[in-house]
Amino acid sequence: MRTAIDLENVSALLEGRHSRPFELLGPQRVRTDGEMAWSVRAFLPQSRQAWLVDPRDRSSRPMRRIHPAGLFEAVCPWLETASAAGYLLRVADDSSESSLLRDPYAFPGSLSDLDAHLLGEGRHWEAYNRLGAQLRQCQGVAGVNFAVWAPNATSVAVVGDFNRWDGRCHLMQQRTASGIWELFVPGLRAGEKYKFRVRAASGDVVDKSDPYGFAAELPPCTASIVADLGQFSWTDSEWLAKRRQRDARQHPMSIYEVHLGSWRRQTDRLHGWLNYRELAHRLVDYCRRLGFTHIELLPVSEHPYSGSWGYQTVGYFAATSRYGTPEDFMYLVDYCHRHGIGVILDWVPAHFPKDGHGLRRFDGTALYEHDDPRRGEHPDWGTLIFNYGRNEVRNFLVANALFWFDKYHIDGLRVDAVASMLYLDYSRKEGEWLPNEHGGRENLDAIAMIREVNRESHARFPGVLTIAEESTAWPGVSHPVDQGGLGFSFKWNMGWMNDTLRYMRQDPIHRRHHHNQLTFGLMYAYSENFVLPLSHDEVVHGKRSLLGQMPGDLWQKFANLRLLFAHMWTHPGKKLLFMGGEFGQWNEWSSDAELQWDLLQWDSHRGLQRMIADLNALHAREPALHALDHEPAGFDWIDCENRAESTLSFIRRGADPGDFLVVIANFTPVVRQRFAVGVPQPGLYRELFNSDSTYYGGSNAGNATAVPATNTPAFGRPWSLAITLPPLAIVMFKPERAVPSSP
Repeated sequence: MRTAIDLENVSALLEGRHSRPFELLGPQRVRTDGEMAWSVRAFLPQSRQAWLVDPRDRSSRPMRRIHPAGLFEAVCPWLETASAAGYLLRVADDSSESSLLRDPYAFPGSLSDLDAHLLGEGRHWEAYNRLGAQLRQCQGVAGVNFAVWAPNATSVAVVGDFNRWDGRCHLMQQRTASGIWELFVPGLRAGEKYKFRVRAASGDVVDKSDPYGFAAELPPCTASIVADLGQFSWTDSEWLAKRRQRDARQHPMSIYEVHLGSWRRQTDRLHGWLNYRELAHRLVDYCRRLGFTHIELLPVSEHPYSGSWGYQTVGYFAATSRYGTPEDFMYLVDYCHRHGIGVILDWVPAHFPKDGHGLRRFDGTALYEHDDPRRGEHPDWGTLIFNYGRNEVRNFLVANALFWFDKYHIDGLRVDAVASMLYLDYSRKEGEWLPNEHGGRENLDAIAMIREVNRESHARFPGVLTIAEESTAWPGVSHPVDQGGLGFSFKWNMGWMNDTLRYMRQDPIHRRHHHNQLTFGLMYAYSENFVLPLSHDEVVHGKRSLLGQMPGDLWQKFANLRLLFAHMWTHPGKKLLFMGGEFGQWNEWSSDAELQWDLLQWDSHRGLQRMIADLNALHAREPALHALDHEPAGFDWIDCENRAESTLSFIRRGADPGDFLVVIANFTPVVRQRFAVGVPQPGLYRELFNSDSTYYGGSNAGNATAVPATNTPAFGRPWSLAITLPPLAIVMFKPERAVPSSP
């Protein structure tokens, strides 16, 4: 048989730039002796000899080397009666050892025309089950199906240890219409490292990590790793069933925000990191002891630079290998669920870094990012912005959000930097941004993507949460999409956080002049479903720890921090506290150091921690502190005008109007005797909580016995209490015999 391959095809193969390798390699119909027959061609650059092997009887036929670089060919007569994959290759290298292998060019890819159509439309919500590296059986043979979207590449190859990172060995085939490149590699298993070698039209060649990769090497290494996400045995079916029926707005929610790499560290390990499984047991035990209902993890999606805390994501579908394998992370989530704790992940669809192995100019063009830097580059963070108007990019992000709910049973996504997505002029000067098609500053494509994420998340996974970190007054962030909102479950209340911290940093003698910073938040408290955040952002970049931000001497600093926390827990809205704040860490947070757990040897720090546990228990036990967090009926001012003495008093109510608590706050270090508080009904009122208790490290001023309501009117109410109001403290009272209020 004379080979009929032209030199250009051979050159393209040997240079790793062939875009249609199935036309050259694998089973081919050829003419020999005047008749058509099957031949097999294989490129085996490391092989000295090669044979075709009949899998039925293991008989072999030598292959002819038709190019010295390692291109072999032989007639394969039994393919007339067998499938195209009905042969094996036996190869011998320079050591004279031989091995049997399957030919990847004998197998079709697994993507269907429907897959390509849905991806092109931007509506393939389970794209993560089709693209990337999928463990598959093809014609009874196990292997990995690789697929990657790179429409402007001239060739793509999958490279790894399995082919000695030789980009000529596993060239992928392009599905022209969709821009997807695909190849099934038989024999590969979970654990294989790989990348896509992408050749751009310019001739530049770059090895890229898999955008849909499920796992990655430990940074600074950057290869993707084939992973099987279907092997873990989940035990959280009861949790998931309850979650589907749960309206989170009406239930207590106290979130402990955690950076896994610095919560606890192991000093005898190279990086000090604990494994996901180790963290599961320690975190769950700690959160249950302190009464938190959820943990929120700073981004665990793979990121090359640890100092970004995960907010510069490269591997959107890969749980970072810093703390273990995908199954290890599944164990953490499952263990949390089995012990009644929800898991929220920080998710970063607003931007991505410029690392060469990542999404940047993936196929030599601005593929995932917007080409125009006025829309495609973030001026503050030195990162790139997704092209939200491109169907495949929008599909990538929506599918990624659904992926975490589907494969990892995550309970919520806190979406980072939403404001930067909503506004085209975000952090830009005049002339540095492009208006939308109507001449406005709203990013219509990003808005459509956000709504799609929320709509599909809530439809497909009832009960999951989406939480926006949105720092502007954009209307309807947590309103349903069909009512014109963005569709988030909750929104971080950045206004409350900024106003409250500014107020608390003031020396108490000056607080009378800033009283409105405490009260203004109630003007808009019910415009959204709010979470009150004291997050990692408030204890970094020179801001100091929360305890360090409090004014006064040592006693006043602790009293002020207890007051801040008690104010937060009694204010309408769900709660979020970053790790270390709960026991009064002195140091500003560093991602490279463990929290200052040794501080718990001191009564003041232990007292603060005990108070958080008691606040969480009270928050969970008393419907008045959570059931109507997002409805005006749950809050009623008693006195919000006492600027001179810097006090506040109000009522929190549950769904039953007769179930209420009276809350009084004193933001000065002065004990106030026989302080008058108007109440809605007569009876005895027992002090339920006092942040000045010696149990928490306070001075123990307060009301040891129940306080009777007298018929002395106060603040427009027919009855009143005369209480001892402790310094820099909050007290809560509950009527001993609650009766419904008069209509």
